[in-house]
Amino acid sequence: MYKHILLPSDGSRLSRKAVQQGLALAKSVGAKVTGFYANPGIPIEYLGVDAPMPQSVYDAESERERKFTDKVLAEIAEAARQAGVPCDCVSVESRSAADAIVATAKKRRCDLIFMASHGRHGISAVLLGSETTKVLTHSNIPVLVCR
Repeated sequence: MYKHILLPSDGSRLSRKAVQQGLALAKSVGAKVTGFYANPGIPIEYLGVDAPMPQSVYDAESERERKFTDKVLAEIAEAARQAGVPCDCVSVESRSAADAIVATAKKRRCDLIFMASHGRHGISAVLLGSETTKVLTHSNIPVLVCR
């Protein structure tokens, strides 16, 4: 069945739940997992003006994002350790989480992407978009969505 599952997380409660369920699936089929976080990076422009972000602000935001990335990946790694599932973790800087998820799954030769969906409906789904929908649309490998 599945041998290598990509577990993307955005650090939310729903993503943590999906990681737990993805690890349970991995354990039941004897698969390894790759924990994943798409780091959005720091915007080049500050407050929507065409002036560069002050270096001190850029440095502080970069550090904040690095710490958050480390926290998300450490949570996945610890959950995998507790579940007894082989795991490595990776983060990619990308403005599009969906593109990064699909590219990482391909690069790492995963045979399943197991991810959460926030379940937005109506206008909020249109305005905010859905990374899960984008992954479903662009992925050539199976995607299992946890709601």
